[in-house]
Amino acid sequence: MDYRIVLQPDDEFNRQLEANVRPPQWVNPTPDGPYNLVVIGAGTAGLVAAAGAAGLGAKVALIERGLMGGDCLNVGCVPSKALLSAARAARQLHRASELGIDLENTSVDPDFERVMQRMRRLRAAISPHDSAARFRDLGVDVFLGQARFTSPRTVEVDGRQLRFSKALIATGARAAAPPIAGLSEVPYLTNETLFSLTELPRRMGVIGAGPVGCEMAQAFANFGADVLLVETAHGVLPKEDRDAAMRVQQALESDGVRLLCCGKQLEVRREDDGIRLKVSSHGEQYDATVDQLLVAVGRAPNVQGLGLESAEVEYDEREGIQVDDRLRTTNRRIFAAGDVCSTYKFTHAADFLARIALQNALFPSRAKASKLTIPWCTYTSPELAQVGLTREQATEQEIEFDCYTQHFREVDRAILEDTTEGFVRVLTRSGTDKLIGATIVGPHAGDMIGELTQAMQYKLGLKQIGSTIHPYPTLGEAIRRLGDQYHRTRLTPWIKRVLAWWLRLHR
Repeated sequence: MDYRIVLQPDDEFNRQLEANVRPPQWVNPTPDGPYNLVVIGAGTAGLVAAAGAAGLGAKVALIERGLMGGDCLNVGCVPSKALLSAARAARQLHRASELGIDLENTSVDPDFERVMQRMRRLRAAISPHDSAARFRDLGVDVFLGQARFTSPRTVEVDGRQLRFSKALIATGARAAAPPIAGLSEVPYLTNETLFSLTELPRRMGVIGAGPVGCEMAQAFANFGADVLLVETAHGVLPKEDRDAAMRVQQALESDGVRLLCCGKQLEVRREDDGIRLKVSSHGEQYDATVDQLLVAVGRAPNVQGLGLESAEVEYDEREGIQVDDRLRTTNRRIFAAGDVCSTYKFTHAADFLARIALQNALFPSRAKASKLTIPWCTYTSPELAQVGLTREQATEQEIEFDCYTQHFREVDRAILEDTTEGFVRVLTRSGTDKLIGATIVGPHAGDMIGELTQAMQYKLGLKQIGSTIHPYPTLGEAIRRLGDQYHRTRLTPWIKRVLAWWLRLHR
């Protein structure tokens, strides 16, 4: 079976990409003795593990059935963020008059064909880092083809048997199709096909208001499409802090996205003039026709075709491969990392999970996945970044907490940039300054969340954050001000009386 993704359109940039991540003339090596580590899957987790193991002197084999670089490079983070940067520029130009810049006589209509060409050019430029040639030069035996375990200690690819001491499964996940009436009868897009578009759809439907759905709905709206976004839950980004998600929702609607939340009884069918959607929202019936339909609901782990039964590895087709806190499977010689086994389906999570799996596979280590503090970000405008618990989650888990919120409307840099719609929010354990969660909604939230993630990881509190000098004027100053808020809560009436007495004595 051929699992290669067909790269469309056939232009110089996609040919350059293919030459790096799936070379047409690639010849698989001949296995030479047992491997210290066989890695299945050349997405983020697999590449990190293979490069790390080879750098330590291990004999490593890396197997990929599709495109090296996985979803992140080919159909995920890299192409989507290239589109978002162009969409953000278009958004800023449309708002230029608010900054006193008159563009009435200048066209700011995006050229979608050129936007997509730029995306393909940038993706191809990044691809050498994930290329088959690079990993061969690192000392890794790179095999292109479908891997299948034939026993608890052997795996087959391209008719070759590879013996291993340890193995790592890093096959990732794929877009999942929800049970929508008529969906199987219509042509629809997922993240795996969206980036092959060369023409802007005049009318675009998006099913699912999670991170991918929100990002792409806003981007295509800013490119000039009429976008209909359908979500079964109430509002967008249902897993995030509700105040923060509402800021994103307001921005989407301001950019022209038509949102139908609490969507029920969704049906789709093919019509002569496009794809027809019928849905009930808040008791009303809606009927709309779109030219393209993006399904952005959920991910399914890639566990099929691996011969996991022969490897004595237990798995679930919806939840993925079963692992313990050290990322070991039910076969103690085989580990797993990344989207195939984790609820955190992010590139950076796959990176650090692979490091833990590598330590435990090659050395007498007891590194644990539960010790990781994993942030995430939705790259809409404004961005929404989160680490740890939201207020809703803490309340649901009956954890007592204190909440500190610094609005950007009170931060000078945000006022000067005219980006005051967001905030930074931190939760601490009740009566302490120790963080249990943080939310940032605003520009550059993804860049800013790292400071709060580090504080959580190393048990730094708001006292330390508040006493750390931040440059002025920056958006990051909002984080320092949370420390000021905490210090003010320490000034109890009794302490204030003592201070007043002391100061009177020293006049």
